[in-house]
Amino acid sequence: MTLAGSLSLRLLLALTTMASGLNIPLEVEQPPTIITYTSGPIIVLHFDTAITVKCKARGNPPPEYRWEKDGQAFVPPNFQTIRANQTKGLLVLQSEDMSKFEGKYRCYASNKLGTAMTNEIEIKAFSIPKFPKETLSPIVVSEGEPITLKCNPPEGVAPRLIYWMTVDLQHIEQNERVSMGTDGNLYFSNALKNDTRQDYGCFAAFNRIRTIVQKNAMAVVVKRLKPANDSSESSHTPVAPPARIPSLLLPSGVQTEKVLLKGEDLQLECIPEGFPTPSVKWIKMGEVMTPRVKFNNYNKLLSLSAVEESDEGKYMCTAENSAGKAVHYFDVIVEEPPKWLTEPPQSQLTVIGSDVHIKCSVSGKPQPAITWRRNGVMFRDDPDKRMQVFDDTVILFNAKAEDSGVYQCEASNRHGNILANVNIVIMNMAPLILTENNQEYAAVVGKEITMNCSVFSSPPSSISWTKDEKAIEGEGFLAFESGQSLKIINAEKGDSGKYICVASNMEGSSAVTAVLDVKDATKIVDPPQNTQVDSGKLAKLMCKTEYDASLQDTFELVWRKENKEIPLSSEKNSRYSVKGAMLEIMNVNLSDQGTYTCTARTSLDEDSATAVLTVRDVPDAPVKLDLSELDSPRNVLLSWIPGSDHDSTVTEFVVEYEENRWEPGRWKELQRVTGNQATAELKLYGNLNYQFRVYAVNAIGPGPPSEPTERHKTPPAAPDRNPENIKIQGHHPHQMEISWEPLSPVERNGPGFEYKVKYRQLGVEDSFTEHMVNRSVFLVNNTPTFVPYEIKILSRNSYGWGPEPKPVTGYSGEDVPTAAPRDIAVEVINTTVLRVSWTPVPPATVRGRLGGYNVHWVRRRSLLNPDKNLDLSHSMSFSGNRSHVIVPGLEPFSEYKLTVYVFNKKGNGPKSDPVTFNTPEGVPEQVTVLTSSIIQRDSVRLEWAQPPKSNGILTGYLLQYHLINETALEVIDSKEINITGADTNHWTLQGLKGDSLYRFDLRACTRAGCGPPQAEESRTDFPEPDLSQTPAVAPAQSSYNCSLSVPSSISGNSTHPPLVPALLNISSYVSDTFAKISWTAREEQRSLQLYVAYMNNRDGNWRISEAVNASQSFHIIDGLEPGTVYTVRLMAKRLLDSASIFEDVIETRTKGAASQESSFSTHGWMIGTMCAVALLTLVVVIACFLRKNKGGKYAVKEKEEPHSDTESQKMNDDTFCDYSDSDEKPLKGGSLCSLKGDDATGDSVSRYTLGDYADGGREFNEDGSFIGEYSGHRHRGSVSEPNGPTLVNV
Repeated sequence: MTLAGSLSLRLLLALTTMASGLNIPLEVEQPPTIITYTSGPIIVLHFDTAITVKCKARGNPPPEYRWEKDGQAFVPPNFQTIRANQTKGLLVLQSEDMSKFEGKYRCYASNKLGTAMTNEIEIKAFSIPKFPKETLSPIVVSEGEPITLKCNPPEGVAPRLIYWMTVDLQHIEQNERVSMGTDGNLYFSNALKNDTRQDYGCFAAFNRIRTIVQKNAMAVVVKRLKPANDSSESSHTPVAPPARIPSLLLPSGVQTEKVLLKGEDLQLECIPEGFPTPSVKWIKMGEVMTPRVKFNNYNKLLSLSAVEESDEGKYMCTAENSAGKAVHYFDVIVEEPPKWLTEPPQSQLTVIGSDVHIKCSVSGKPQPAITWRRNGVMFRDDPDKRMQVFDDTVILFNAKAEDSGVYQCEASNRHGNILANVNIVIMNMAPLILTENNQEYAAVVGKEITMNCSVFSSPPSSISWTKDEKAIEGEGFLAFESGQSLKIINAEKGDSGKYICVASNMEGSSAVTAVLDVKDATKIVDPPQNTQVDSGKLAKLMCKTEYDASLQDTFELVWRKENKEIPLSSEKNSRYSVKGAMLEIMNVNLSDQGTYTCTARTSLDEDSATAVLTVRDVPDAPVKLDLSELDSPRNVLLSWIPGSDHDSTVTEFVVEYEENRWEPGRWKELQRVTGNQATAELKLYGNLNYQFRVYAVNAIGPGPPSEPTERHKTPPAAPDRNPENIKIQGHHPHQMEISWEPLSPVERNGPGFEYKVKYRQLGVEDSFTEHMVNRSVFLVNNTPTFVPYEIKILSRNSYGWGPEPKPVTGYSGEDVPTAAPRDIAVEVINTTVLRVSWTPVPPATVRGRLGGYNVHWVRRRSLLNPDKNLDLSHSMSFSGNRSHVIVPGLEPFSEYKLTVYVFNKKGNGPKSDPVTFNTPEGVPEQVTVLTSSIIQRDSVRLEWAQPPKSNGILTGYLLQYHLINETALEVIDSKEINITGADTNHWTLQGLKGDSLYRFDLRACTRAGCGPPQAEESRTDFPEPDLSQTPAVAPAQSSYNCSLSVPSSISGNSTHPPLVPALLNISSYVSDTFAKISWTAREEQRSLQLYVAYMNNRDGNWRISEAVNASQSFHIIDGLEPGTVYTVRLMAKRLLDSASIFEDVIETRTKGAASQESSFSTHGWMIGTMCAVALLTLVVVIACFLRKNKGGKYAVKEKEEPHSDTESQKMNDDTFCDYSDSDEKPLKGGSLCSLKGDDATGDSVSRYTLGDYADGGREFNEDGSFIGEYSGHRHRGSVSEPNGPTLVNV
């Protein structure tokens, strides 16, 4: 805070201040000041027995009190009903007759420095109002004369109301002729004969005391006038009263002076008499009547509320009839009681020797007279001329301390008086600091704080503020109240500390210390956000706050809705709850919608934030439904006004109807219209009494329905439509059943409803056969079997027929077919599938709708055991009209008998002549059991059981065995042996490599080929025979060629997958939306059919391509998503569970990465070189690691290398490997080199990449052998799903 400017301030106490504003501390001696007193008048009712009059003053010494009544000292009478408290100023008056205390009282408060006094307090006592007891003589007048019935009501507590009624409490009728004046009298401008009665009563009601008093009833007799020449007493001839010039019953005379106070209500009254009844008019002489004037009581009373000086003047009322007129003048004078021109004279504090002026400026009409008192005693000029009185001003020259006191100025005129007590204090005094020393103040950063230094002194003091012995400077500080308060406008942390206030004058000085602590401000750092929530859901409003840690005890978070605090209850049924900084409203409804305010509050400051919660609810019901006819009563227009959509747009309106003829009280949907439409044109049925309602639908749901319309009755009419959904069925051969969907009762449009059924045989009969029915089904008997009919169904009622219907064609009842298929031929496609053909039966013999053909076959015997009859039956149905089918599911090498027959809905036709045929041999099923045992260090004995089904004549077995390199997860060497002899069930392999793992695959064979393999794995013992030599085997009895294909991967779903064809140079190119899979096929593979499958790894759904010829060399997968991971497979079968030729995981590029990819391809040679170096390094490291783990006893890899080099050399002579520098990359798990051998007896070499032998999860002894017996356990780390590093021979 900067800017200079010393805050050394001088306290300037005003010489003239209000008594309440002077506020001399009570620690200083001072004359009394009246604080409060009971103002008059005080109304004492007849049932009051006590009143209390208050008078309270402050002063030092404390004042004592005394009372005056009517200008005399009030000395209570000698009874115990009066208590005057001299220290508290209370005057308590008690008596059964409170009228004794009527009068004007004053309270005087006195101490040694002066006396203060109150204005006059008037006490008025009212007794129970009563009419005087009096005997009233009847008032006798002639017709046409005026009458005045005087009420003279008693005085009482206002307000007082006057009524004129009869004794049976019937009001006297008042009109222009008869009316009551403001004085309570009842005036008759002229009397009529029917005014005669004996019970005119005046009632006075005093509502404040709930009292009504009644005057004795008065009698009025009106004499009938007689004709001038008729002296009979009993004459009944009516005579009209003579005309009479008007005069005024009220007021009397010709002029009245009306004096009233400004602000009072003016009432001027003229009640005339005369015949005929005069009318009254008013004017203001020389001026236009103010529009505030009102006329009442048939123009007899002029009223003007809150009169002003401008309302003064002369008013005239004129009473006029046909005989003449009368006038009266009112001089209206508006006066005022005394009042202060500006404000009452103010109390003053001044030093000894100064001049004091006391001015009493008043106004009033008439001009008030001013009376001066000192300490309640009247005074005039001082003889020594130090005090002079100039009417409304008193001057004290060279004032002294003894001139201190209470001076009273009282102004009065005939309308009242006003009084002012003026405290004059003349003294010299050193500064007195009233603020407590070391007062502690707390403020928050950025807010204002005011520190006080209240000082009283005479003469005025000079006040200065310092901090750390330095004068306070800067525009951020503001001193006011003459320096008695120091305000810091924008507090900072650096403003904390001690502040010293010093006050001094010529009488002395004084100081006080203030301690300020500036704290962190309370802030809402995460205010609630405007939120929309559906009705019935949970609403959440967040309000995160920060505040000073020292204010934690006073911190609270308050939530308000529409500025009304939300009651937060711990009860379970409360919908409001606060969890930390979050307000949760459960099960919100429309009443929860509005503005919410969260207030973070401490003892020093607070911060607020608001948010609007909008509750989306179902729409309100539409209103103001209106129904109007269009071209007929059955075509109407319904309109409405939509209700509130509650912040969710109305999508549609639903019009419902209810009719009270068929289903009274049940509402049904009639029509839907879009949400931007508020009308619906309705097509109605006849002979119904409708009412309609509408409801709206929005995203939240349907709203409540509107109020229903008035009933709308439609006239009867012919049916609008005929039945629909006509069905023709024949349950029996010579019957036809006709059924239809009947019209609902509301669709009948009138009474006498029925159906007409018309039918005729199509193309045979010209005329229709007709029947009238009431049901919705009709049975036609004696029809030909399955012939077409033309049918019509018509609706009718008493008012006519429905529209002409369109004919419907159907057939009569069906019967079983009569003919069998001919020329049955069987073509054996393979061992289990047939093609069966025949000549279809003639359509006429089907005798119904053709269902299809059924092929039935019986397996009579197996050709392996021809003497055993099986007779196993099977059949398949084929729908529709066909002449050949494919029949699967047959058993190989069996004899069958086959027949065919046709069928319809009624049943099966006769069977065809049987055909006998045989199925050829098939390949055997898998050998069920294959076990191995080590009989010598280099020998393994295999034993097996025959396959459960040979599917032909068993010729022998094909045994394949593979040496496994466990480190590289590859097949090092593979051989095969053809074992002849169907009864052979064991074989011994010799000359195997010691301490090595072998895999054995055994297949059973027939003349049709070899079946699926059964696999077994086994480890040989320690001796190390030379695997380059051909192992000794049992002599082969015959050579049987069986194709061996090299697998490219081992699936993770089966332990021993079937072998699949291998391809060369399999690679992929991946873009953002497509992938290209490429391969090289050998000559003998070019006719293979391949399938490409791919899966989005996010959804797990596989997609398989159509067959792709291997000679095509590539396949493009398009429609891929950018930046997405896919799994790709190349398969020889269109089955996902078949073994893959290869499988890879690819990731499409993100858009915009093409340029980056291109730059990489231009440096492919560099990438290839770096990869080769990295791969070689990895091989060396892993080899060293494995050598160390095996303890260095068996250098298995070194001993394999001579054989591997020889075999590799042979491989290189016949095969090749390509590596591409293009964007294509070799697929994981794919066979990069296709290896083919020429040795039919087992010299071919195949290289496997086996995932079954990853080293994860395996343990070794010190000698490198496996711990535990290996039993074909599936190990982690397959080629398809790499789980660790894979060793590659480079």
